[in-house]
Amino acid sequence: MDELAHIPAGYSYVKYFDYRLNPEHPPLVKALSALPLLFQKLNFPTDSPYWQKDINGQWAVGAQFLYEYGNDADKIINWARFAPMILTLILILFVYIWAKELLGKWWAFVPTILTAFSPTILAHGHYVTTDVGAALGTFISIYYFVKYLLRQNAKNLVISGIALGIALLMKFSTVLLLPLFVFLALVYAILETRDYAYEKFAGKILWFFKDFLKYIGILIGIFAVAYALVYIVYFIFTINYPIEKQVADTKYTLASFGDGPDINFETCKITNSMPLSKRSRCLAEINIWMSGNKIFRPLGEYLLGVLMVIQRSAGGNTAYFLGEVSASGSWYYFPVVFLLKEPIPSLILIALAIFVVFIKFIKNFNKASLKERFFTYLDLNFAEFSMLSFIIFYWLYSIRSPLNIGVRHILPTVPFIYILTTEAIKNWVRRKTIVSDSFVKNFLKQIFRFLKTSSKAAFIFILIAWYLMETLVNAPYFLSYFNEFGGGTFNGYKYVTDSNYDWGQDLKRLKDFVNDKKINKIAVDYFGGGNPKYYLSDTSAPLNAGKAVYWQSSKGNPKYEGVNWLAVSINTLQSAIEKLHPGQQRNPEDEYRWLIKIKDVYKPDYHAGTSIFIYKLN
Repeated sequence: MDELAHIPAGYSYVKYFDYRLNPEHPPLVKALSALPLLFQKLNFPTDSPYWQKDINGQWAVGAQFLYEYGNDADKIINWARFAPMILTLILILFVYIWAKELLGKWWAFVPTILTAFSPTILAHGHYVTTDVGAALGTFISIYYFVKYLLRQNAKNLVISGIALGIALLMKFSTVLLLPLFVFLALVYAILETRDYAYEKFAGKILWFFKDFLKYIGILIGIFAVAYALVYIVYFIFTINYPIEKQVADTKYTLASFGDGPDINFETCKITNSMPLSKRSRCLAEINIWMSGNKIFRPLGEYLLGVLMVIQRSAGGNTAYFLGEVSASGSWYYFPVVFLLKEPIPSLILIALAIFVVFIKFIKNFNKASLKERFFTYLDLNFAEFSMLSFIIFYWLYSIRSPLNIGVRHILPTVPFIYILTTEAIKNWVRRKTIVSDSFVKNFLKQIFRFLKTSSKAAFIFILIAWYLMETLVNAPYFLSYFNEFGGGTFNGYKYVTDSNYDWGQDLKRLKDFVNDKKINKIAVDYFGGGNPKYYLSDTSAPLNAGKAVYWQSSKGNPKYEGVNWLAVSINTLQSAIEKLHPGQQRNPEDEYRWLIKIKDVYKPDYHAGTSIFIYKLN
C-alpha cells in the first residue's frame, strides 16, 4: 500500500531535490530505494497538476509515475526494493555482532536466526516502507550509544551521533530514542556514584550532579551530531522545493493542528491558563516560521513530519480488530497481535526466558538487598538493561497510542526481545560445575548434570527447528502469517487485518487467477497501492479497457452489468460488514448487503493469495 507514495517520493528527492511529497516520513529509506532508479530512463509527472499544485499529492503522483506515464511498474518496484533488502541484511548482521559480544559466537546464532527467519521481518524486509529501516536505525543507535557509555572517547561520541542521525532519518518514531538516551545517561550517572562509596551522602549527591551534568553535555554533543546529519540530508532534498510552496504546504497541512491557527508566531506566549492543545499550536506556528526561513527550512520540513505523525496518531486508524471496526484503538491491540502473529516456538522461548528470570529472582530474593542486586545487574549487564528499557518504553508508548495499524509498528523491539530471551535461555541451559568430596558422587552428579543440560539444549534445538519449519511452510505468505493461536495464515483475518494481513500484496496473484480461468471481466474492490487495470489490461498499453472493472458495494451486484466475477480485498470487506465500534458510522449502501444475501462472504469460491476473496456470481 505505502509503496505507492514512498517510491515516487524517494525518486523526487534524489532526482529533483524536492521534498513536496510524503513529508510525514523521513527520507532515508525512500532515497536509498530510489538510487537505482536514477540509472533508468523514467518519465516522472512533473507536468501534472498533482505535482505542481496539490498539497502532498503523493498518491496521485505515485499512480501516474508507476502506471500512467509509460514506465514499467514492476521494474521500478523490484529495483526500489533492493535497498530495503540490504537494510534488512545489515540488521541481521548487527544482531549477530551485538549478540556475539554479549553471548558468545555460538549462542549469538539463536537471536540471529530468530531475526532472519521471523515471518514479520521477512514480510516487511523487502518493501519500500520505513519499518525495517526503523528497526535497523534503532538497533545501531542504541548499540553505539551503549558502546560510548562503556568506552567514552571522541570517536565513539561522533559514531553514536551519526547512528542516532541515521535512526532519525529512518522513521519519526525514533524520536523516542532522545528521552531514552537521557534516561540511560541518568542511570549511568547514578551507577558511577557507587565509585564514591567513601563519600558522605552530601558528597555523593555533589558527585552525582557533576557526573549528570557531564552526561548532559555528552548528550548535547551526540544530539548535535545527529541533527547536523538530519539537517544536511533535508537541506539537500529541499534545495529545489520552492520556499513559497513549502510555506503554503506547511500552513495547509497544520491548519487544524492544536485546534487551529487562532494564534500567530509573534504572540505565541505560553501561559498557565493556556490549554494544552493551544500550547501545541505554538509548535505549528514555529514550524510555519521555520519553513519560510532559508536557514531553518530544512529542519522545518523535518519538524513538519514529526507534527504530522503526532496529528495522525491522535486521529487513530479505522480497521478491523477482534470482531469490530474501530478507529479508537485498544490498549491490548499490540500484545494481542504479537501473540497471534509471533510463531509459537519463539513465544515458548520468550515465556521460558521470563519464567527463568522470575525463578532466579525469587531464589536470590534474600541473598542481597534489591538495591545491591540492581546495581550489580547494571554493572554487569548495562547493555541488556538498555535493551530492556527500550522495549518497555516503546511498548508503553505503542499501547497508549490509538494508532493501531499493525505489528510492524513494534518491529524495532523484536531483535532486542530475541537477544534478551537468548541470554536467559543460555543461563538456563549451561552446565554448572559441581565439586564433591566423593569421586563417585562427583562423577554421578556430573553425568546427571550433563544429561540435564543436554535435554535442555535438545529442547531449544527442537523449538528453533520448529520455528524454521513454521517459516518455511508458510512461505511466501509472510505478511499474512498468523500462528496456530490465530487460526493460521489463511484464517488470521478473523482476528485482525490491515497491514497484519492485507496490505494489497496479492494483486499479481489475482492477475494469475484471472488469466488461468480465462476470465474476460471481473469486478475488483481492491485495497492496496497497485493498479488492477494496469495488471489486468488486455493489451500491453497500461490502463486500456481490460478485464478489471473498478467496483464497490454501493454499485450493487456487478452481474447486472454483465460481470459475473467479483474480487474483494478482505480488509475492505471486513470494514464494510463487521460490527461497528460505538460512535463509528457507515452508510448502509457500503455494507455489501446484496453480497451477504447470495454468498457466505467468508467462504469465497476462490482466493487470490490470502487477502483477495473471489466470488462467482452466476
